[in-house]
Amino acid sequence: MTTLEEWPHRWVPGASGAASPTVLLLHGTGGDESDLISLGEELAPGASLLSPRGPVSELGMPRFFRRHAEGVFDEADIRVRVPALAAFIGAAATTYGFAPSSLFALGYSNGANMAASLLLLVPGLLRGAALLRAVMPLEPATRPNLAGTSVLISAGKVDPFSPVERTQRLADALRAGGADVSLRWQRTGHQLVPGDLEDTRAWLTQHLPKVAA
Repeated sequence: MTTLEEWPHRWVPGASGAASPTVLLLHGTGGDESDLISLGEELAPGASLLSPRGPVSELGMPRFFRRHAEGVFDEADIRVRVPALAAFIGAAATTYGFAPSSLFALGYSNGANMAASLLLLVPGLLRGAALLRAVMPLEPATRPNLAGTSVLISAGKVDPFSPVERTQRLADALRAGGADVSLRWQRTGHQLVPGDLEDTRAWLTQHLPKVAA
């Protein structure tokens, strides 16, 4: 059984307590549980923030799943890490008292790919997700039922780590599962630019329950 003690993490209560929506923050390679806190506070003011540290170490850099090489993901490891993260979320919901039905994800790079993996392998766990620099992480055995799930993908047109075709493949797969997908392209590479933040803030403002405002 997954316990919170097994996952270094941070919890920031929302302005409305248990009534606040909750945003799951998933950092990129080399980040940690504090990496996206300020971004979450900026983009989703008033929301509760749940930010775990990735359990995998790659040359000392935390990640959420292993990879064989740059852009070559270990799909078997993803299939192990996803249910472990889902169990952590369940334990956190019990401990901190948030409603799983209010849960959105905000992920960058490796964290965005982990959030995409949650959508594909555990449909219904997330009410929505904002994915910054995500690609199709793996092929699910069956098409997920994502009806009622909203997703923002913010991608770089010249991103060498998140190629256009792999990002488009993710958007297509999520739409095929019934998700409402907004795909926004930025004229940049893998780094985030003001357009990412503007689009994500507007999307979260639209989709998070109004108690977050």
